[in-house]
Amino acid sequence: MFFPTSPINAGGPSEHAYLAELIDKSLQAKLAGEREWHLLLHYRENLFGGYTSEQDDPGFFMSPNGKTDPQAELDATLKQFFSEELVGRSRQPAQCAFIARYHWLRERLQFDDSRLPKLACERFDRWFNDFEAHSITLIFPSAFLNNPASMFGHTFLRIDQKGQTEQTRILAQTVNYAAYVPPDAGLAYPIRGLFGGYSGYFSTYPYYLKVQEYRDIENRDIWEYRLNFTEAQVRRFLMHAWELGNASFDYFFFKENCSYHLLALLDYADPSLHLTDEFLVWTVPADTVRLIASKPGLVSGIDYRPSRSNVIRRKREFLTASERELAHRITRDLGELTSPAFVQLDPTRQVFLLDLASDYLRYRSETTDSPQPEWKERNRAILTARSQLRIPSQEFTVVPFAKQPELGHRTSRASVGAGWRNNDTFEEVTVRAGYHDLLDPEIGYTPDAQIELASISLRHYN
Repeated sequence: MFFPTSPINAGGPSEHAYLAELIDKSLQAKLAGEREWHLLLHYRENLFGGYTSEQDDPGFFMSPNGKTDPQAELDATLKQFFSEELVGRSRQPAQCAFIARYHWLRERLQFDDSRLPKLACERFDRWFNDFEAHSITLIFPSAFLNNPASMFGHTFLRIDQKGQTEQTRILAQTVNYAAYVPPDAGLAYPIRGLFGGYSGYFSTYPYYLKVQEYRDIENRDIWEYRLNFTEAQVRRFLMHAWELGNASFDYFFFKENCSYHLLALLDYADPSLHLTDEFLVWTVPADTVRLIASKPGLVSGIDYRPSRSNVIRRKREFLTASERELAHRITRDLGELTSPAFVQLDPTRQVFLLDLASDYLRYRSETTDSPQPEWKERNRAILTARSQLRIPSQEFTVVPFAKQPELGHRTSRASVGAGWRNNDTFEEVTVRAGYHDLLDPEIGYTPDAQIELASISLRHYN
């Protein structure tokens, strides 16, 4: 029988004996070396042997050596399951704070529940039941050049309910990972973000708030990838997400970023995916979407939510030249609402023009740094005129200007070339970490836009 070198203090003699029995069984089964244990603790194999966890919050580990010693962490975790001591940032007993570990070890070691303390995890149960989880959807807002953390896109996950419709989906909850950046970060923001100077935390928000942030305010297209997970995998995902709410990671813009740790969550939900194994140096959100979409059978459907500006652009394309001019005049002069050009239109066309004019004024009011007060007044007048037309707005499908992100090229590139300049010929080698330039195929990327990361060229003149 194996006994740890440090005191156990698990309770009375019977609990002490059962803990030693469980530790011995875990050693015989070599559980500390199993992939799922490493996924739960976020261990990565070191270059010269051994393991180090990517988790940076000491409260995530039950052992002082848990960050680098999977066996010590497993032993200490089993010990903590016999205690009601409050652990982690959420200050709960280990059975509840680290519920995914508890269920995995309970299944693998076949716990005798009568020999362990029976603890009710009411906080987790309420949190889990509030989701009414049925499936998971990967959400990808496109690149946003005004924010260094979102220059290459962003990903988060939506928890969908059974029977959810297109209209009610906006009310679903999401799981998001992001850095906490103080309001006065200033010039230190990109520097600290590059070198892990901020802590990253998992959080949950209603989806409509994220749509408002990314689509309505930041004017980004949103792509939704429905993942084909079983209900058991969805439960595993949420149990581990609950655990990660107990801790923080050091946030790195180009490696351990918003997308990377979401992949780790998906890996635990389905350990056969091996998603994080594909990103050893840097993690570009668009590449993670491409990887997930490439897994056979993983994506069951794709939906598109256009940005507000793209909705307006596509609606303008639907108008004749004279209607476009009339819609523009309406946003500047309310007198156009009684002009012959407008009054003589078919009521369905009037509705379409009023909807477009309102969309445009709202967009300008909410996205301009110094909006003009009269924009809101004009919009109210347009909405009043719209309410007098008892005709529902027609269904309008927006075709995206950029094709689906997973269809785009990979962001890293190595190339060789030759050329001629000022009567001299040359050969050139270029290596680029990311992302996209104007010479790349445009499919899957914002048209007429480019941004490059760590692009180095070496040129030899003859």
